[in-house]
Amino acid sequence: MTTGALMLDLEGTTLTADEHELLQQSQVGGLILFGRNIESRDQLAELVASIRAVRPELLIAIDQEGGRVQRLKDAVVRLPPMNRLGRLAQREPGRARPAARELGWLMAAQLRQLQIDISFAPVLDLDFGRSEVIGDRAFARDAEQVVELAGAFIEGMAEAGMAATGKHFPGHGWVEADSHLAVPVDQRPLAEIEQADLIPFRQLVGKGVAGIMPAHVIYPRVDPNPAGFSPFWLQQVLRGQFGFEGVIFSDDLTMEGASVAGSYPARADAALAAGCDMLLVCNNRSAALEVLAWLRRQGHPGSKRIGAMLGRPCPAIDSERLRAASELAEQLWQLEG
Repeated sequence: MTTGALMLDLEGTTLTADEHELLQQSQVGGLILFGRNIESRDQLAELVASIRAVRPELLIAIDQEGGRVQRLKDAVVRLPPMNRLGRLAQREPGRARPAARELGWLMAAQLRQLQIDISFAPVLDLDFGRSEVIGDRAFARDAEQVVELAGAFIEGMAEAGMAATGKHFPGHGWVEADSHLAVPVDQRPLAEIEQADLIPFRQLVGKGVAGIMPAHVIYPRVDPNPAGFSPFWLQQVLRGQFGFEGVIFSDDLTMEGASVAGSYPARADAALAAGCDMLLVCNNRSAALEVLAWLRRQGHPGSKRIGAMLGRPCPAIDSERLRAASELAEQLWQLEG
């Protein structure tokens, strides 16, 4: 089954009449939820049910990484930032991998109970101590430790019926600029990136990562385009060298890091031409409508890959496991460096 290439968002806590009509457009294949869409667990369940009533096959996503990036705060157990797992690995190596798996399960199981298909997680960037926008969202500085901890987190997600999306390919941790607000440039040569940042992506592509989100970062010594608009990064490296066959999600095309491609239709065109399967256009309804109209004019067929990201049935949550995982999350919140 082909799925429309556009993922957009909602204005509030219920579907408006305009949004009801918008979601019926075949070019719309996904919906991402933000904090403004959530008042309570019951309200969120009703909102998701209303979305499913319009389009049962729509991919529903959210950013629920942990730490400062989690849209659901009160309706579920809050996850600590992922660098707490890296700290735990330094202190008690034997506990870190099982803890990562339990946090992945905890995050995914709670979202799947709410019929949310995916969280855009985990972050596979390395924490070089340079990027504030990445920072404690990363598991660790060491690439092999990221592979181990993120790999376990992904296993826990899969156990709860959720596919994983690794981000931000090929690595956002070195640049200091925030791609939400600027156009970050990473001046390192390809060999240096290969020996560090690319390791988690290369190793986890075949171990549960079903989606990839590229960075709005330019690596000029490799390619003049931001990674999300680069056939070199997405087709030659990710699909060709790494053999990735899953879904490539653009990062939000309204971010400043995407502005180098021009207008919103031009950004969509560049992302699709580079190899993206789904386009995120968030927090700007007029931009989303521009992209939707452009996709209609192009007669874009959508993608057959996206359906693989739809959530699988989640086993009933064991109350004892939930209690233990919740206590673990609280303990890790308290873990200092």
